[in-house]
Amino acid sequence: MSDTTVDVCNEQHIHYIEQAIALHKNGHIREAVNIYEKALITYPDIPILLSNYGAALLDLRDFEGALKVLNRAVQLDPSLAHAWSNLGNVYQLQQNYGAAIKAYQKCLDLTPNHAGALSNLAMAISALGHFDVAHQLYCMSIEIEPDNQQTRSNYALSLLASGNYKEGFREYEWRWSEEQRKHYFSDKPWKGESLIGKKVIISTEGGFGDMIQFCRFIPQIEELGAEVVTTVRKELLSLLSYSFPNLIFKEETKPLPEHDHQILVLSLPYVLGTDIKTIPFAEGYLKAQPKKIESWKHRLRDDERDFPQQSGLKIGLVWAGAPHPEVKAAELANRRRSTDLSTFAPLAQAVPDAIFYSLQIGEKSQQANNPPKGFCLLDHTDYLHDFSDTAAFIVNLDVVVAVDTSTAHLAAALGKPVLMLSRFDQCWRWLYGHTDTPWYKSMTIYQQEQPFDWSQPLKRLCKDLRAIGKTKI
Repeated sequence: MSDTTVDVCNEQHIHYIEQAIALHKNGHIREAVNIYEKALITYPDIPILLSNYGAALLDLRDFEGALKVLNRAVQLDPSLAHAWSNLGNVYQLQQNYGAAIKAYQKCLDLTPNHAGALSNLAMAISALGHFDVAHQLYCMSIEIEPDNQQTRSNYALSLLASGNYKEGFREYEWRWSEEQRKHYFSDKPWKGESLIGKKVIISTEGGFGDMIQFCRFIPQIEELGAEVVTTVRKELLSLLSYSFPNLIFKEETKPLPEHDHQILVLSLPYVLGTDIKTIPFAEGYLKAQPKKIESWKHRLRDDERDFPQQSGLKIGLVWAGAPHPEVKAAELANRRRSTDLSTFAPLAQAVPDAIFYSLQIGEKSQQANNPPKGFCLLDHTDYLHDFSDTAAFIVNLDVVVAVDTSTAHLAAALGKPVLMLSRFDQCWRWLYGHTDTPWYKSMTIYQQEQPFDWSQPLKRLCKDLRAIGKTKI
């Protein structure tokens, strides 16, 4: 996303700056930052150096530092296209799309064929829902750099967000380079040829939510005459094995059997020719194990006896997604798609007789110990050991309220009503401007109207939750 370049500020220091750029491009960003900072002691007002330094700070998610440095760069040299592009990238990651668009336009006024600025401008415009213009810009960028993997992947996500699944899933194959595919997955990719009598490995990919969403396509591969073995992470093994008893699932860490073909699970809709009208099992396709369902039923009956005044809905809550492993990136991810339990306080006012159940795991799960005033919130997550346990728990609830996480996918794939809070620049899988989704009939989506602001979607959600509560009465 970031741009780096070199300039002759002093011939004896060219090698010094090139070393920093090489480190930056090879992922050694902190080492590059150290070199940039040392160089800036001698050359504090070199625009190119400031632009490169700002790009490195951006990659470390130091937005405040990057903005300061890049604004200084364009003040010193307003004709520096790379600096405008990098400045746009900072604004875009902060979801300040208006400022990002202006910065990219400044870059393109100076360098009309700047492929990176064209691509990133398309990304910003796509986030605002202007897909026709965004797709034109992506195509212009691709014409200049046809093999740019990041641009092609972002173009795919924009196509998918607009509902163009045929082209979108085709372009989505760019998410992996050919070298990555061969190294990590197989030298025998399935590309649509006959599978009669063949053994196919379907490889897990992405997070838990991705596997839950896309496992619905696996039965279609078996229907083509193949013997199918699917690799999954151990947390999903019990749930998927029970939900699809005629299919074979193996933990991804186990050795693979001999096979004829291999395919990534997120590539299935592309090879199958899926479009928005042919997504299978939107009504639900996962199943919880009866013994576990019964165990949770008894546990929740005990809760009803302990809290007789709470005679309304039983509502599961998830307020935060799993953070990114890098601290600064986690900060950004949490601000975009996650919140705190305190944000959910209006729910208790909307349905005061409800019993709320925490389905939250991870760092923010401890917030369940101190719920907002008026919340009857119970936490049984110590009994959740894998997704089959969570599935059985959810079956006993009336509705799940969640941010965009794997638990939202799980509940909807079980056919349970899900009210899902979605960030402003929402994931490609939820069609822009829609409250419904072709993936799950039981899901309603509440997208932010402004970046980082959950107040408006929560108002709409509370209204719908009250209506659901009245139907139970």
